[in-house]
Amino acid sequence: MRELLDALKKKIVSELGLTDMRPEDIRDDEAFFQNGLELASIDLLFLVAVLDNDYGVLIDSKELGEKVFQNLTTLAEYIMQNRIR
Repeated sequence: MRELLDALKKKIVSELGLTDMRPEDIRDDEAFFQNGLELASIDLLFLVAVLDNDYGVLIDSKELGEKVFQNLTTLAEYIMQNRIR
């Protein structure tokens, strides 16, 4: 799980162009949106594509997305339970 969390942090920083942040600055339980990383909805769409491309994991409803994209831990747990690659 630690390896996946670290990989996700690196992807978020590099792929979303968060130039003022380092992967190690992101806490595992830090919220993606309000009072956290403050990601935008376009960032969420990009993360959905990364999950599909890199892990074979689909987020196919708003309700599922709200559950999965709470923080890095919820995202990593979902990937581990549902990945096909």
